[in-house]
Amino acid sequence: MLVTLGLLTSFFSFLYVMAPSIRKFFAGGVCRTNVQLPGKVVVITGANTGIGKETARELARRGARVYIACRDVLKGESAASEIRADTKNSQVLVRKLDLSDTKSIQAFAEGFLAEEKQLHILINNAGVMMYPYFKTADGFETHLGVNHLGHFLLTHLLLQRLKESAPARVVNLSSVVHHFGKIRFHDLHGEKRYSRGFAYCHSKLANILFTRELAKRLKGTGVTTYAVHPGIVRSELVRHSFLLCLLWRLFSLFVKTAREGAQTSLHCALAEGLEPLSGKYFSDCKRTWVSARARDNKTAERLWNVSCELLGIQWE
Repeated sequence: MLVTLGLLTSFFSFLYVMAPSIRKFFAGGVCRTNVQLPGKVVVITGANTGIGKETARELARRGARVYIACRDVLKGESAASEIRADTKNSQVLVRKLDLSDTKSIQAFAEGFLAEEKQLHILINNAGVMMYPYFKTADGFETHLGVNHLGHFLLTHLLLQRLKESAPARVVNLSSVVHHFGKIRFHDLHGEKRYSRGFAYCHSKLANILFTRELAKRLKGTGVTTYAVHPGIVRSELVRHSFLLCLLWRLFSLFVKTAREGAQTSLHCALAEGLEPLSGKYFSDCKRTWVSARARDNKTAERLWNVSCELLGIQWE
């Protein structure tokens, strides 16, 4: 018993002493570009909290006009007020966007297009994770509807403005868990079988396939696109899973802060010379490998066509 106690004491003492080095290791890559953004316009979904909020803060600090597009407008206004005070940039604006409702997405796009003549960076950051089975206002399974279809439609509606503002970029947040995902065309909405964990994985795979196909279709337009794994980040995304909330607390030493998690999004939005890597997947501010399913061009094209059908749109 005494030996066990002694070993535990030594282990936790080691962790305490090594904590700064461990934190530095797990913090991951850092966006090192000094690019400034005066006169540039940015839209970030879900930027009222977590990674999106820190992404908005840094882009506002660099002088961009930043639109926080989120469902909870009060929380968005609170975040915007904090960012404006921190960055001394008054051009941090909040607009309502509910990605689980196509009418809300269309209303946001119409309002934005009437308000702004340019759009240089679109960051599809918002998402849900481990959500109990539920369907969106349009009848889509929630992970698919919010994480993939909502952003698919938003990008479609804003794409012409991005082209007119080229060079421009679209950044799609995905995850390393796409390796466990599969596009189940026979049961996209989980009506036959549903696992909220796997539903999240499927939607993150969809994000990468969307990025891949979008890049192919945008060649020659001056608009490029990138998929991002932000890392394992301490954020509200895990709020629907008691187990993940507990694990995040227990292993907080190994979990990124929201600011650290925002670095790869910032890298893909800002870094010079990334244009040849359009359609690729990044983690810790560098290109990294994806699963075989995420490299399947036929699946990417089929998902694109099915997404258009579900949303009732034609994407030329």
